[in-house]
Amino acid sequence: MAAITAVIFDLDDTLYDCTGVLVDAARRRAAEAMVKAGLPMTVEQAYQLQVKLASEYGPRLNVFEKIAEIYEKDEYLVRVALEAYNSSEISHDIKPFPDVIPTLRKLRALGYKLFIITSGVYSRQKRKLDILGLWQYVDDVLINDLERGTSYEECFHEILLKHHLMSKEVVCVGDRLHEEIRTGNHLGMTTVQMMHGRFRDMAPQSPVEEPDFRIRRISELPAILKRINRARSHEHYRVVAIGGGTGLPVVLQGLKHRTKNLTALVTVTDSGRSSGRLRKEMGVLPPGDIRNCLVALSQNEQSQKRLHDLFQFRFRNGSLEGMSLGNLFLVALSEITGSFEKAVKEAGEIFAIQGKVLPSTLRDCHVCAILSDGREVREEFNVRQPGKPPIKRVFLEPEDAEALPEAVDEILEADVIVLGPGSLYTSVISNLLVKGIPEAIRDSNAKVIYVCNIVTQPGQTDGYKASDHVKAVMDYLHPAELDLVLVNSKIPPREVIERYRSEGAELVEIDEDLFRLDVRVVTADLIENIQGFRILWEKADLLRHDPEKLAELIMKIEGE
Repeated sequence: MAAITAVIFDLDDTLYDCTGVLVDAARRRAAEAMVKAGLPMTVEQAYQLQVKLASEYGPRLNVFEKIAEIYEKDEYLVRVALEAYNSSEISHDIKPFPDVIPTLRKLRALGYKLFIITSGVYSRQKRKLDILGLWQYVDDVLINDLERGTSYEECFHEILLKHHLMSKEVVCVGDRLHEEIRTGNHLGMTTVQMMHGRFRDMAPQSPVEEPDFRIRRISELPAILKRINRARSHEHYRVVAIGGGTGLPVVLQGLKHRTKNLTALVTVTDSGRSSGRLRKEMGVLPPGDIRNCLVALSQNEQSQKRLHDLFQFRFRNGSLEGMSLGNLFLVALSEITGSFEKAVKEAGEIFAIQGKVLPSTLRDCHVCAILSDGREVREEFNVRQPGKPPIKRVFLEPEDAEALPEAVDEILEADVIVLGPGSLYTSVISNLLVKGIPEAIRDSNAKVIYVCNIVTQPGQTDGYKASDHVKAVMDYLHPAELDLVLVNSKIPPREVIERYRSEGAELVEIDEDLFRLDVRVVTADLIENIQGFRILWEKADLLRHDPEKLAELIMKIEGE
């Protein structure tokens, strides 16, 4: 979730003592006006009646309407009472609470935008602000003139729009549950009730009137803002990791310990081995990549190891030869629940995963490629096949495959979006071909990070340098949407490099063109210790990103 960057304050009884200084005088003016208008009592009695009714019924009551009802008076009595109550007669004795101006100065020094939204007769509220001398300490003031009838929510929207703010970036501070707090909660802001004045003992009448925090002094606010932003800085970040294959689980394995809001968005274009057979024979989406993500998000290392062994088990003979048990489990669950989408969610609940796993689309689709010689190849297995001419362009078949709506929602709500690592065209870019995915990334306010592969992949990225990987992602996303690229700078042992070279792969080179692209580049040692114990997917000598190093760097950069 985004950090708090702005505060909207109410005025009366929030920044100065309205009840103690102005309300008593306003009630006496109203009492005198009602007696002149024919209320059968003395001015003192009319004043005491207001106090008595407000005490009995609470601050939500329109006292003047109640008096008119009791004494069978018409709207004229209510109108003259309100006019007298809200007249511009304001004592010059009103002052901000002692801690208000020092706190406003402190918040502005910390970089917060500050606003006041106050409701009442325009001339009266403006005069209050003049006497209080608050204009210079805030970025903007909006007076909601009751004579115009503008809703409180419209005023909030106007401030948000004018200053390019999202509701989740704003804290709303006020004393009235039925006005400021209700409006702030309804818009998705963080709300703080000032416990002062006649509304301090009011009880919420619905959840939308319940404030997130309560304070007795404005000076308590900076600590609350610091607390909110610290909490949001890590565990409440909404992170969406997009990819597939064996690269995406590495990202998930590290990030699951650092945020409670982690979503894996997984490609469903796999057509090889067990997944490919199940697609053709059972008519289901390929479960293999999703299977790996479920394992990666399991709660602890011991259960992760057991799940890995179970889900990766392949039958060695009979009609099930080569078939993965984990894939069969997901296919069976699809039959039981009635859909692949429900099966994935059910599997997540069964294994109590830390996060969420979603297919990028529910459409049966394949990734295809146009090669440099003009030929077309179809299906993932053929697109990644070594020995063919370089890939010129990739596309989906059918091209109108639409994203899972929940996947789009997760992207739009994300604070961080991580692309890769993984097979460039068949795991990362294949997701960007799904209708709605790149559009959602562009519409999101999230920081978009691409994790470049450590080595090239024969058949997909032969001869690619780091800049070539980044340019390819930009081609299918949009150059302006990519904020950051993470590239490994650690040189592995020579014998490991030679082993990859013998299979047609090379270490991805950090070239000069990478730094000429319009994107921030961060280089770091991101390789896992290949001598260490592993529990996921890969051979002991296979180079991969270290889950902990990668996650730590991602969260550190996002917190900057």
